[in-house]
Amino acid sequence: MHFDAKQLSRVATAFVLASVLALPQSLVAEGAAHIVSPSDLQQAAVRASTVRQQNAERVRQFFSSEKAQKALHSAHMNPEQVKNAVATLDDAELAQLASRTQKTQADFAAGTLSDRDLIIILVAIAALILIIVAVR
Repeated sequence: MHFDAKQLSRVATAFVLASVLALPQSLVAEGAAHIVSPSDLQQAAVRASTVRQQNAERVRQFFSSEKAQKALHSAHMNPEQVKNAVATLDDAELAQLASRTQKTQADFAAGTLSDRDLIIILVAIAALILIIVAVR
């Protein structure tokens, strides 16, 4: 049996068409459903950046307070080094730290914490930041 070029191209075309038609339509539709528009990506990036900036600012303000400065100096820690290290934390670490600092400030303002408790918490948080940065 001898195949010429026309017959070979017809067989190849038939095979390709049969393969395409055999694919389930749900599989093709699923691929299109997972496409994310550039504007959605940009909005998500802006939201993530805004949240990160807010968290970083919250932590920096916490360490900029007079009590925090005194506590860090009494523990022989450089407050500027701690504040600079905040920028190197990843988003999850920064969010967790911002949450802790906000809770600590609220507890202190409500009178739940004494000055001694605040100093211990400040030093522990600062040490945690420096350890995380040193490990990287």
